[in-house]
Amino acid sequence: MTLRSSLLPHPLQVLSNASRFADELQSLGYNLVSGGTDNHLLLVDLKSSKSVDGARVERILEMSCIATNKNTIPGDKSALTPSGLRMGTPALTSRELKEDDFAKVASFIDRGVKIALDLKNSPDGKKLKDFRAHCAEKGLDAHPELRGLREEVMEFANGFPVVGFEEGSMEYTEKYLGDMAA
Repeated sequence: MTLRSSLLPHPLQVLSNASRFADELQSLGYNLVSGGTDNHLLLVDLKSSKSVDGARVERILEMSCIATNKNTIPGDKSALTPSGLRMGTPALTSRELKEDDFAKVASFIDRGVKIALDLKNSPDGKKLKDFRAHCAEKGLDAHPELRGLREEVMEFANGFPVVGFEEGSMEYTEKYLGDMAA
């Protein structure tokens, strides 16, 4: 299958989106490992910014339909509970998100981090294995704000095209609202 060139993200837009994303996260109190970004990737230091690890945040964001990666950063002692969270802008840029849209994405990330921190500080989240078990058992009910965040993320995402699919050729055209959180 050949993608039309108009569906491919423009490199300058990818960089502009990354710059705005970095600025928004920093305005919300997040420290970026390099102090900013010069490319399409951001690496957030969650430990120094928000006192939570990347493993917990990655899981909450995953349950919210946001793809990120936990990532070790300088000074980390464990790859299982790294302090960093890595995010990039090309995939969302290919879905036609612009700079202002990344301000909204940053707010979703911030809400997910707050949920992860709340759960980390609860009796069910002190240890990573207990945190994971709690999330697996409770699903979207693991935290009172989790389901709402997921619904808002999905509603926001449904406002943008999905690259590689022509809606007219799809067998199922309803918007995805499935529950695959657990």
